[in-house]
Amino acid sequence: MGMMPVERLHLKHVLQTVCALEAVVLRSFGPEGGQVLFIRDTTEAMLSCSGTRILTALRLEHPVARMVVECVWKHSTATGDGSKTFILLLASLLRMIHTAACKEPNVSCTYNSREAAETAAARRLADKLLAFALEELDDLITMGVIPYGHSHTSNHSLQRLLVSFFQTRLGYTHCDFISNLICELLTYWRCKNNPPSLSLQFINDNFPALHTPVSGFPVTCSRLVEGQVIHRDFSTPCSHTDCEPVKAVVFTGCLQLLERVIAILQSLGISVLLSAAKQSAAVLALARQANICVVECISEDELSLFIQLSGATPVSDCLMIEPEHVATLTFCRPILLGAHRYENIVTPCSLVICGPGEGQTDQYACAFQDAIRMVLTTLEPVGMTATTASKEILQLHKTTSSTPPPLQQCLLESGYVIPAGGTFEFLLHHAMLQHGCESSVCDNTNMDIPAVTQLLAKALLSIPQKIYSHSPRHFLETQTRIFKENKQSMHCCTKADLSQVLILDFGLESVSCKYQLLLAVLQCVTSLLRVDTVLCTHSASQTKSHRLPDIS
Repeated sequence: MGMMPVERLHLKHVLQTVCALEAVVLRSFGPEGGQVLFIRDTTEAMLSCSGTRILTALRLEHPVARMVVECVWKHSTATGDGSKTFILLLASLLRMIHTAACKEPNVSCTYNSREAAETAAARRLADKLLAFALEELDDLITMGVIPYGHSHTSNHSLQRLLVSFFQTRLGYTHCDFISNLICELLTYWRCKNNPPSLSLQFINDNFPALHTPVSGFPVTCSRLVEGQVIHRDFSTPCSHTDCEPVKAVVFTGCLQLLERVIAILQSLGISVLLSAAKQSAAVLALARQANICVVECISEDELSLFIQLSGATPVSDCLMIEPEHVATLTFCRPILLGAHRYENIVTPCSLVICGPGEGQTDQYACAFQDAIRMVLTTLEPVGMTATTASKEILQLHKTTSSTPPPLQQCLLESGYVIPAGGTFEFLLHHAMLQHGCESSVCDNTNMDIPAVTQLLAKALLSIPQKIYSHSPRHFLETQTRIFKENKQSMHCCTKADLSQVLILDFGLESVSCKYQLLLAVLQCVTSLLRVDTVLCTHSASQTKSHRLPDIS
C-alpha cells in the first residue's frame, strides 16, 4: 500500500475555497437576488433561493468546502436562518484576516515559508476574534443594537418578521400568504398559560407529523385542517360520523389470541385500533366483523404525537387493556388530500402544504419549519452580563432626574427584532468602533483589542454593502442616517425609531439570530484555520465530484 497523498493547508487555500462558495450564494443574496436552477440526476428541474438548499446540492470534492457547508448546515438547522449571510460574512472575515496576517512580520525564523507564517498569524488573530466575541459581543449588542429594536409581542411584528424571512427563501410572490398561514398555525397551538416558546418548540419537534405535503397544486392551496392527519388509510371500513365520539387504542406490535382481544376491545367500547405494525389478514377480518376500524403501519412520529395529545398509553400486552390505554376522540374520519386518502383524528389542527411538484412542495415544507425555528430562536435572549446592566442603569441615571429603575427592568427581554436591510450590521459596526476607541484609551496593556474590533467591524459592513450592491447611493445614505440617529440618541433619554429613518423597508429580522450567526461564523473561522493537513483518500467506488472553481 502506497503513501496517501498529503496536502499542507495554508490560509490562501481556505480563502480560495470559501470565495468559491461565496460566488455561488452571492447570486441569490439580498432583495435583488435571483433563484438558482438545479437539474437533478432524474432530470427534474428545480428553482431555489434557499442558501442551505443551494449549498447542500453542490457536489463538493474539497474537504474544506464540505467542512464549511457542514458548519452552515448545523447553524441553519438550529436557527432556521442565515445560511447565505454565513458564507458572505465568513469570506469577508477571511479576506481581512488574510490582509492583516500578510502585513505582520514573520514571527519566527523557524517557519519554512512565508505562507506558514501567515497561516500562524491568521490563527492567532482568529482566536482573538472568537475570544473577543465570547466576552464582549453580548454587551455590545445589548448597548448598541437592542435599544433601537423592539420586542416582537404583536401579531404585526411577527407578520413582518415572517414576511422578511420568506422573501429571502421563497421570493416575493406568496410570502404574505405563507406568513399568514404560519401565524394562524401558531395561534391554534398557543396555550394561554404557557409562554409562546413552548408551543413553538412543540410544533418544531413534531413538525413531520403536523404537516402533510400535497404535490400537484399551487402553494396558495395550502391550508390548515382540523385534527391530526395520519398518513395511512383505513385497513378496515370507517363507519363513524362526526357527531359521535369514538374510543381508540394504540398497539405497538402484532395482535395474538385474536378472538379474546377483539372481545376485550368490544367490551370496552373501542372502535378504532391504531397500530405501528402491520396486522395479519385474520386480525383485519375479525376487526371488520366487529366494526372496529384498523389503521396499521403508522409512523413513529405520528404515533408519538397522538400519544402526547391524547394522553393514552400504548398497549404492549394485548390481553392487558386498562382505562389508561383508551383515548376518547371527538371524531375519526377519512380525508382526501390530493391523490391520497388518509385518516383524520381530533387535535387542534394540522398543516397542508401544497406545491406544483414534489421538489417545490418539499422546499415549501422546509421553509415552513425553518420559519418556526427562526421565530423560536428570536425568542431566545441575547445574554446580558452584570457589567452591561450596571452601565445601562448608570446611563439612565445620567439622562433622567428621577431614581433609576430596578435592575430587572434593565435586563434584556427576549424576542427582540430590528429593521432588516443591514441595520444590525450598521449599529454593531458603530458600537465596535466606539468600543475599540474606549479600549485603546482605558487599557494600554492590551493593544490587540482595537485591532480586533476594527477588523470585525469592517467585516460586518460587507453585508449591507452586498444588500445595497444594486444602489451604492442607498448604502451610503442609510449608513449616514443610522449613524446620525445613533449619535443624536446618545444624548437623549430615548432611542430613535430606525424604521422611520431607513430609506427602504425590508421588514424585520431577529437580533438573536444575528447574534448566533456571528458567533457561529467566528467559530467556523477558528476551526478552518486550525486544520494543518489534508489527507486525500479515494475508494474504487467513489464517483467523480465537481470541483469548485479556482479563485486566484
